[in-house]
Amino acid sequence: MNPADAPALRDIHLPPPPAWWPPAPGWWLLAGICILFAIVAFARWRRARARWREQAAILGELDRCIDAAHGDSTALAAALSQFLRRLALREVPAAAAYEGERWLEYLDTRLLGAEFRHGVGRQLVEAPFRPGCEYDTVALIALVRRWTRTALAGAEAHHA
Repeated sequence: MNPADAPALRDIHLPPPPAWWPPAPGWWLLAGICILFAIVAFARWRRARARWREQAAILGELDRCIDAAHGDSTALAAALSQFLRRLALREVPAAAAYEGERWLEYLDTRLLGAEFRHGVGRQLVEAPFRPGCEYDTVALIALVRRWTRTALAGAEAHHA
């Protein structure tokens, strides 16, 4: 056969490129995982934000208790003790009814020490009943703040 008489061959035709829609199953899976991750992250962020607001409100209440005492050491000890009792109601409702040494022991268990029973924390049970009692108010406030922060951190660990 003569090459001039041969039928003309057509060039190879490539298939059209794949369409972008609908995506392959792997992309659907990846999108589902990303959406699930976003939902979980948003829920955790909202819970953390709510806990942060609650902690800020509690610490604000502590500041108001301190300010309400107006420098009176007797009133300060009474206000701090009442604040700690209200805070104790959140975890161990029975602890708010403890009196004297039992109350101080409960407070010490949170800090793993004896600063309430044998330190300035003892003023929580003594000063409210002894007008004009002088003690280190700054140290007592610092102790109560530390106890509060520890209690809030413990409550946060229970929620996580």
